Amino acid sequence: MQLKHARVRILAPVAAALAAVVIALGYSAVAYADTVFSDDFEDGNSSGWSGSGGSWSVATDGSRVLRQGGTSSDARFTAGTQSWTAYSVQARVKPTAFNGSNRFVAVLARVQSNTSYYYLALRSNNTVELKKLANGSSTTLDTASLTVSTNTWYTVRLEVSGTSLRGYVNGNLLTEATDSQYSSGRIGVATFYGSANFDDVVVSTIGSTPTTPPTSTPPTSTPPTSTPPTTGPPTNPGPNQADGWASVDAWGQSGTTGGTGGPTVTVDTAAEFLAEVATAGPRIIQVQGMIDLPGPMHDVTSDKTIVGVGGNSGFTGGGLNVGLPIDDDITSPPANAVHNVIIRNLNFRSWDDDAINVQMFSHHVWVDHNTWTTGVDGGVDIKRGSSYVTVSYNHADGTDKNMLLGHDDGNAAQDVGRLKVSYHHNFFDNTNQRNPRIRFGDQVHVYNNYYLNTGNYGVASTENAGVIAEGNYFEGVDDPFHLGEASSGDGRLVARNNCLVNSGAGQTGGSVSNPTYSYTLTPQCDVKANVTANAGAGRI
Repeated sequence: MQLKHARVRILAPVAAALAAVVIALGYSAVAYADTVFSDDFEDGNSSGWSGSGGSWSVATDGSRVLRQGGTSSDARFTAGTQSWTAYSVQARVKPTAFNGSNRFVAVLARVQSNTSYYYLALRSNNTVELKKLANGSSTTLDTASLTVSTNTWYTVRLEVSGTSLRGYVNGNLLTEATDSQYSSGRIGVATFYGSANFDDVVVSTIGSTPTTPPTSTPPTSTPPTSTPPTTGPPTNPGPNQADGWASVDAWGQSGTTGGTGGPTVTVDTAAEFLAEVATAGPRIIQVQGMIDLPGPMHDVTSDKTIVGVGGNSGFTGGGLNVGLPIDDDITSPPANAVHNVIIRNLNFRSWDDDAINVQMFSHHVWVDHNTWTTGVDGGVDIKRGSSYVTVSYNHADGTDKNMLLGHDDGNAAQDVGRLKVSYHHNFFDNTNQRNPRIRFGDQVHVYNNYYLNTGNYGVASTENAGVIAEGNYFEGVDDPFHLGEASSGDGRLVARNNCLVNSGAGQTGGSVSNPTYSYTLTPQCDVKANVTANAGAGRI
């Protein structure tokens, strides 16, 4: 079990303290979320669980799993505390055999006893059912068609918040209902005349869940909901289109398209690259091989796509600067701000300053599928009023300073109301700090990233920044997220549906409104496999 009972015990006073702050300040109800329980059974035992019926054991199916091997009766395995109220319980479920034509495997929520609870069942008749069991008598609350096959893994999530019940399979909302019989209770997994393997059980607290998902453009004054839009139109852009904040129409720019519409050129020397990147107008610049650039950084003009060819192209020695020269007297976006830049599929090594620097109100920038290893300063620094930036699927490999958002505590004049950045599906691989460190930026969205053995801290929200840390996978991270850093004052941070494996609890506080774009979350327990398989240069 990865999250020890001590962490479950401290959740109640922490939540009570946060609620007191909300009430004292007169805020609306704020949806906080954090992982309060997880078990991947890699410790080889099922301590903390209790069973009824069946044949339960910890076995191996690629990795350690919880196995129920019998098919001659119903069986349940439960954990957690009776005081849990609003939460989601998610597990990977693999049916291995069904003894009959209408059998099921399930996850359980608000368990009162072995005969009373809510459950989401995958049935052998190719349906998914949201059900209630009351003193042994079952009631179907909602149902949907779903192909259910043995020896296939499904990610099953049941959310309970107030009277709202929602059932998801593989990230898709398939069933929903309202019921008021049970207001709190433990979690569990179950089989009915079937055998199954269960893995990666995660329980996350949530706030009040609306009866319908938020629209893609919620008002900025609305507090965040616990279940942002994860399914249904509008969906993410295609795989070669910018998403997140870089996809939002603003400041006279419609999304981020880079050099689309301009000529495509291929460069393999520093002189060729520097000439092309300085040329006005749209241009797609293909970088062939590793180019040794003089340090420290080189200006990129608007409407450019810079993309590596294959998996072994990029830059050594120098980095890229996306932005006008620094001018403290400019406090609003100038008409000639650098904009519409895409940087993809590049390796950055041994840079003299930053690998990528975005400054002076530059906007609509997409930094995607790059790898950086060794350098003097940051991997991707974004500062001085820059906004509408997405940093996605990058691999920071053993670096110290990675992603700084907002360079100085005294730069409120340029930064407040700006620095809107999405960080998603990045691999922070044995990094140290600034993953990212954020000043002033509001609606900064840090989601579906994988953090492995972070040395100092993961995410820091400072100087009244508003950060949503959502659906991330933290492994071996003592300090996944916190408020304030060094001499910088506290920011605001909402954490929801994060997976914490051998990691600390993190620190949250304040409210943050949801971003105005639509996005699809990778289930947090699938983030590790997704990111390690796809992040970095050479993966597109």
